[in-house]
Amino acid sequence: MNEKYEFEAGEHPIVYVKTVEVADLPEEVQAEAEGLDLLYAVHDSEGQQLALVADRRMAFALARQNDYAPVSLH
Repeated sequence: MNEKYEFEAGEHPIVYVKTVEVADLPEEVQAEAEGLDLLYAVHDSEGQQLALVADRRMAFALARQNDYAPVSLH
């Protein structure tokens, strides 16, 4: 969960933020979740997961810091 990801530059492309249950993730990711039940995933328009973070606010901040326009995915 602490690996850097090189976001592609663009004219504020949309990314989607959604909740992910820790129990649905691989065991090595579950071990790093430190007791959390939910994480927030940031996905590009193709559905590729770009990041997993501990809370929604952090997911939106991460997206904006990398010139993306985050929206919630229900």
